[in-house]
Amino acid sequence: MTRKRIDLFIRNEKEAELAAWADRLAVKFAERSAKHDEEGSFPFENFQELKEAGYAKLTVAKKYGGEELGLYEWLLVQERIARGDGSTALSAGWHGGMMLHFREADGWPEPTFSEFCRDAVAHGNMINKFASERGTGSPTRGGRPQTTAVRTEGGWLLSGRKTYSTLSPLLTDFIVSAGIENQPEIGDFLVRSRDGVSIEETWNTLGMRATGSHDVILEQVFVPDRQVLSIHLPGTSKSERDDGDGWLLHIPACYLGIAYAARDFALEFAAHYTPNSLNEPIATLPHIRQWIGQIESELRLARTLMYDVADRWDREPEQRKHMRPDFGLVKYNAVHLANQVVDKAMKIVGGAALSKNLPLERLYRDVRAGLHNPPMEDAVLQTLARTALEELS
Repeated sequence: MTRKRIDLFIRNEKEAELAAWADRLAVKFAERSAKHDEEGSFPFENFQELKEAGYAKLTVAKKYGGEELGLYEWLLVQERIARGDGSTALSAGWHGGMMLHFREADGWPEPTFSEFCRDAVAHGNMINKFASERGTGSPTRGGRPQTTAVRTEGGWLLSGRKTYSTLSPLLTDFIVSAGIENQPEIGDFLVRSRDGVSIEETWNTLGMRATGSHDVILEQVFVPDRQVLSIHLPGTSKSERDDGDGWLLHIPACYLGIAYAARDFALEFAAHYTPNSLNEPIATLPHIRQWIGQIESELRLARTLMYDVADRWDREPEQRKHMRPDFGLVKYNAVHLANQVVDKAMKIVGGAALSKNLPLERLYRDVRAGLHNPPMEDAVLQTLARTALEELS
């Protein structure tokens, strides 16, 4: 059966073209996703195709030659890439999101920022920030980095180990957080070379197996002063232009894309599978239609909230700094509903859904990873509770 895909969240011709562009990439990525999942290997060919397609410049400002997509437009792209391969979407999303964030929040000094933006446009350079460490846990919890920065002539020497370093097999440019030796401050340093940098391939997980989130080891890595992005006391590094971290919506977009892929597979299966106990496909059965209806309800609910919040972020920049509770709510709802969608898709397909020959068991494992991406569930709920209680003041 060939179905005409209708997306209620595409509002204009530009968005339709972006969606079609991302769909074409997603089809290619889907063909390789099982192999990379089984091997736990990094999908270099996916990123080569993203590079050739100009992905790295999508959220770069126009003044540097980028496309300067808004948050809404970019999430349309991210969700569709995730329908092909969640690992690729989540990994690439860190670059796209950070370029959007730094474009809006003035996070880097010049000329370092403009130089990197032009490299992203001209050469497809990508970036991520490596902040997590085994001894400190999630950087969002406020632990001081054990990676250290030592002052030297003309710059700094960085030494330490970073975990969960997504995109590590690919990147020559990345940001490292480090504690300043014998000082209370911490810093963010832009590394633009692999000299002194090595990777220990530690990433061997249940889901999202192709993100290349290995350990990165730094041994006396020199960072010149011009590549110091900030040195600050913990909790004081926010830009004067606070964008509310709306760029983190690439995370829920990714997991909704994974859920959408499960939904599509289950619909095709239900429309075609006719056991010998029936004269029509199982899509005619009331309980199957009930599950399909619930899937549609859950996906529409999560996607409506995400795209509504993204639209407000685009249209009301002065309100962004107040929108963090909304961003957390989007992620919380999207991840939980995405897990429910994949679970119901597996019920529709039945026991065959557990087969390694079908994509559902991989989608089931991948979608679980969203529970462990920021912002964390407890932090989101605490923020929502505090916001509600403040209304009584």
